[in-house]
Amino acid sequence: MRTTPFELPGAAAPGAPAAPGAPVAPAATGDAATALAALPVKGRAPKTGYTRDKFGAAWTDVDHNGCDQRNDVLARDMTGETFKPGTHDCVVLTGSLHDPYTGKNISFVRGQGTSEAVQIDHVVALSDAWQKGAQQLDPATRTLLGNDPLNLLAVDGPTNQSKGDGDAATWLPPTKSYRCDYVARQVAVKQKYGLWVTAAERDAIAGVLAGCPGEPLPPDSTIRR
Repeated sequence: MRTTPFELPGAAAPGAPAAPGAPVAPAATGDAATALAALPVKGRAPKTGYTRDKFGAAWTDVDHNGCDQRNDVLARDMTGETFKPGTHDCVVLTGSLHDPYTGKNISFVRGQGTSEAVQIDHVVALSDAWQKGAQQLDPATRTLLGNDPLNLLAVDGPTNQSKGDGDAATWLPPTKSYRCDYVARQVAVKQKYGLWVTAAERDAIAGVLAGCPGEPLPPDSTIRR
């Protein structure tokens, strides 16, 4: 299989408005607590003007591997996948997910009334991103944010629904052993796209990271095809 990296070049300082067409910095390196300390801390901006399409068409093939991002993430995060014939192994029909949020094993079957068992979560919810700096990004960069594999995880559908657009101050995964990974991924996404955190969100993330000193940031994701 080939590996398609999701690469983005360097950008303006975190928290600064992005000029139209401005590139985005690569995901941060170093431990998550250090990266968290570098994030700007501000109040939540109004949600005025937010719609899902502000982040481009859902599941845009931003890494240009010929498959949409939803199917890319299903294939990345599940095991034993089968694919729809004639789609060049793009459309996932079945698979098994070990859900990071609940610890459950979920059988995925594509179809009406069954696909919803596994959903793709934006680890940093898009409306949360909108209220913490993404309004200032140009449309192309918001499309990257909305479809970046770093910000996407295949998870249990009902649990994803319960999260809504919450940040770490209002929602954390039920499985406590996954919380360090989860908040580290949020920090990586927010640093990558120059977003900020609220004081309550920062304190909640710091509280989680206190239980896992040296927690690394996740690397910029790749999609294997």
